[in-house]
Amino acid sequence: MGSKIKNFSLISLGMIAGIVGSMQLDALAQKNAGPPLPLEELRQLADVFGLIKSDYVETVEDKKLLTEAISGMVASLDPHSAYLDKKAFKELREGTQGKFVGLGIEVGMEDGYVKVISPIEDSPAYKAGLKAGDLITRLDSTPVKGMTLDEAVKRMRGEPQTKITLTIARKDEDKPLLITIVRQEIRVQSVK
Repeated sequence: MGSKIKNFSLISLGMIAGIVGSMQLDALAQKNAGPPLPLEELRQLADVFGLIKSDYVETVEDKKLLTEAISGMVASLDPHSAYLDKKAFKELREGTQGKFVGLGIEVGMEDGYVKVISPIEDSPAYKAGLKAGDLITRLDSTPVKGMTLDEAVKRMRGEPQTKITLTIARKDEDKPLLITIVRQEIRVQSVK
């Protein structure tokens, strides 16, 4: 009789421990899940997505729509927040790590052309003879006029050991100069 009571007590204790344990797991799951998703607002987003896909005058890729939606959501948080896709993140890392593959020139825009502010010392551009004040009018056979500075910079960057031919307008030169440069990894020295 004593052993039956003992076994019953152990079983009861086990059941209580199991119930308490499952209650703790449920509480933990709810805590980690956070507040419920705003289903009504998500439906609105899905409705707008559907309308654009069905009724917009041009075809828009799903990925572009969703990426732009995410970008807008993150950008609306504050002036310092932005969503970066893999490519943009890679470019950001290149800019902050002090190295990139390209020609080795600091550039700006002037009259719709890319202006060489300064070639980086010992870079491919420096060795090829680019000078401050040079205007880049063509990248290979593509005119620079009409490009944004960002577009032009992206064209000048590329894989190591690949070539690009720049058409240069230089003061005191009657004819445009054609300068072919081999892209290399450029290391930028940080400045205090």
